[in-house]
Amino acid sequence: MDSCDFTVSVKRRDVVAAVLPLAEQLLAMSNLDLLLPPLDVGIFLCYKKSSNMSPESRVTVLKKALAQTLVSFYPFAGEIVQNPLGEPELLCSNAGVDFVHACADIELKELDLYHPDFSVHGKLVPVKVRGVLSVQVTELKCGGLVIGCTFDHRAADAHSANMFLTAWAESSQAKPTTHLPSFRRSVFVPRHPLQHDESIDKMYVLLSSILPPPKEIEVSKDQLLSRIYYIRAEEIDRLQFEASKNGTRRSKIESFSAFLWKTIAEGGNDLSKGVKLGIVVDGRKRLEGREDNNLSLQNYFGNVLSIPYTQASIGELKSMTLETAANLVHSCVEAAATEEHFSGLIDWVELHRPNPAIVKVYCIDANDEAAFVVSSGQHFPVTKLNFGWGIPAFGSYHFPWGGQTGYVMPMPSVRGNGDWVVYMHLMKKHLDLVETQAFDVFRPFDSSHLNLAADD
Repeated sequence: MDSCDFTVSVKRRDVVAAVLPLAEQLLAMSNLDLLLPPLDVGIFLCYKKSSNMSPESRVTVLKKALAQTLVSFYPFAGEIVQNPLGEPELLCSNAGVDFVHACADIELKELDLYHPDFSVHGKLVPVKVRGVLSVQVTELKCGGLVIGCTFDHRAADAHSANMFLTAWAESSQAKPTTHLPSFRRSVFVPRHPLQHDESIDKMYVLLSSILPPPKEIEVSKDQLLSRIYYIRAEEIDRLQFEASKNGTRRSKIESFSAFLWKTIAEGGNDLSKGVKLGIVVDGRKRLEGREDNNLSLQNYFGNVLSIPYTQASIGELKSMTLETAANLVHSCVEAAATEEHFSGLIDWVELHRPNPAIVKVYCIDANDEAAFVVSSGQHFPVTKLNFGWGIPAFGSYHFPWGGQTGYVMPMPSVRGNGDWVVYMHLMKKHLDLVETQAFDVFRPFDSSHLNLAADD
């Protein structure tokens, strides 16, 4: 059987609402939520056959635990509506989560996870048609199971989704919830008078001021594709060592991002064209000074993100060392990893409301060879996502967000040995380039990388 050519049949469709009645309420978006365009994010978790539970029993456990988890994570059971100013807000109506129980005529080890656009998208990860969250649980021919979730990014970032998934797994095992979500928007109240550094004007732009894409980009047939790779811990350590010379120590994510930035530049022939690199920065730790109880921000449910970016020409990137590139990445991250940056960003959004804005790295111009964003998924709690039948054999985000800007998400391997799983959504020519220029680092994901020896 072709590992992408398999049939998924729906056994049952349900709507799962919170198990307790919830009073309908409106939950305003914070100023940081308002920076997100309508984007859906996918996550999927693959489990091998359980020796003590049938697939039907496992689906029943998941459904019951989801209804319990939605009591605390009630925005996921609601919908996003517009307020009178045309801005999105959360209507927490307990309208429920679309829950599909399906089966697929393929075994887990046969799934082509290297090509998720064809094996996962719309097959194992549902396309959300309403609400804030959709779930699909798919039985596999081998007795394995895939849990696929799709949620609206405007309501939650990866940190929030990780909290939800962990709570759902805990509820499945009748364990208390470790991290109850906080929805305290007061943490993100703008200052008076409003103030922000001019660097934010260089990072973010109003949608109304964006020009149509150049014709050469508009007619480009080189669409973005998704692929999943496996990177061994020793390769990550090597990149970090090469990026950390002369007394500096760069993080693994900074070293990896610099390496990918340089690798993509290797394919460009016009040395004057630029490559933009954005890095997602989580502001929770940076904004703790605004909140008396530090724990509340670690438990905060919503978006607390900024995406600073750096750029260099192909000629510059080809000639610079990995250490120099990593220093540029570090400077980019460092400038945004402060309380003042996030406070300024909150004020900047307030200044321009209700006009929607977007981060500039999403906007490609004619002088760009490429632009991509790296988001660290190192806190993806894949080893905690035991719903009662062992940890996953595999787990990954799936985020084919459209547009021309790429997206890269490195996550820890389920094996817990320092290896990475890397979801990449880039132009085909750049994916092919990565595989030829850095084949020793980026290994196409295959069944040998599945954690099929995990204990039940």
